[in-house]
Amino acid sequence: MKRTELIDNIRAKRSFLCVGLDTDIKKIPEHLLSKEDPVFEFNKAIIDVTAPYTIAYKPNVAFYECDGVKGWESLEKTVKYIKENYPDIFVIADAKRGDIGNTSKMYARTFFEHMDVDALTVAPYMGEDSVAPFLEYEGKWTILLALTSNKGSQDFQMIQDRNGKRLFERVIKRSSHWGSPVNLMYVVGATQGELFKDVRAVAPRNFLLVPGVGAQGGSLEEVCDYGMIDECGLIVNSSRAIIYASNGEDFAEVAGEKAKKLAEEMALQLEKHGVI
Repeated sequence: MKRTELIDNIRAKRSFLCVGLDTDIKKIPEHLLSKEDPVFEFNKAIIDVTAPYTIAYKPNVAFYECDGVKGWESLEKTVKYIKENYPDIFVIADAKRGDIGNTSKMYARTFFEHMDVDALTVAPYMGEDSVAPFLEYEGKWTILLALTSNKGSQDFQMIQDRNGKRLFERVIKRSSHWGSPVNLMYVVGATQGELFKDVRAVAPRNFLLVPGVGAQGGSLEEVCDYGMIDECGLIVNSSRAIIYASNGEDFAEVAGEKAKKLAEEMALQLEKHGVI
């Protein structure tokens, strides 16, 4: 998907919501467990009710890998369902891959050729040659981990060099030369607040994938005040707060209501910052 298409969809839907499909077989409603593929049935229902309000879906690959071949089949069916029924919606495989160049080529082939997702999260720790294979695919996006929302992000990402530059700033600045704002995004956690200003100082035009709004307590208003640009530049993810809002037979209906409410809040932010 091209950057212009992504921006057009944000403006058309008045939303920059990404629904995280972190689907755990142990958390989905019991009435689905009798289905041939309960995980896919759950995802399908969530997708159908949230599609009017979202511009992206982000299946976390770990939640599928843990079930072996069956889990991979559920993931592939989920991606295919989105692609066939909602082709305007951006699909992110949250896999956090990254290895030596030859191995990264295989990861890129898996997700961009075989699975045909639009974007893949990648860990940049091993440097340029581990990221380059993902950036070779036209129309596909690499989303580098930069400043995450977990507690342990402080362990390394905030370490300063002799000039006072923090590691996350150096990662973004160095990697910005590997790709461009049309194929390179960064993960920045919603809980980081004012640090979005520092991210924007080194990545003024790149889209940011922002987890942590909802169950993790990140503030949508803060994210927008410090991170939004004239073309929005944000994809804000909510997973548990939407997909597990109810564990009853009304799970899909309630998920749709939660997605709609968050999208309405996003529309206000888009208006406030002059994007729409």
